[in-house]
Amino acid sequence: MTTAEDGWRLTHLGRLLGHAMRRFDERVLHLMAHNIDVPLALSNLAARAQISAAHIHITRHLDLQGARLTDLAQKAGMSKQAMGDLVDQCEAWGLVTRESDPRDARARLVQFTPTGLLWLQAFREAVAQAEKEFRAEVGQDVATVVKIGLEAYAGASG
Repeated sequence: MTTAEDGWRLTHLGRLLGHAMRRFDERVLHLMAHNIDVPLALSNLAARAQISAAHIHITRHLDLQGARLTDLAQKAGMSKQAMGDLVDQCEAWGLVTRESDPRDARARLVQFTPTGLLWLQAFREAVAQAEKEFRAEVGQDVATVVKIGLEAYAGASG
């Protein structure tokens, strides 16, 4: 039983941010699963929760010109090993490829495939829709204040 004295454990800012982020990411994945421009196999994977918010790290952090695995992992705040596992899965699904880095023959670049670029566009549309739904639910003024506050807080950490 939660009392007034220990209710803070359920309502502190970190917990609320975590719940909000999971809800947002789940909505984005749902929208992507139902995007008609996403190949059916990927839609099915997303609809069956085989693609998770972790896979979105690649979508979110991979530069259009490609990136080395170590750079991609660093941007996503993940270990190289964990990012390598995600890249392996995304490569098997046809979202990315690993190509030789023209600047260093020993290195490999992770790059979007044409299917991966369709996935990226679906991600862009899903994020825009999820943000629109957030604004409709909490109101434009609150949404603006939340975004400004989160940008300031995130920027203050690094």
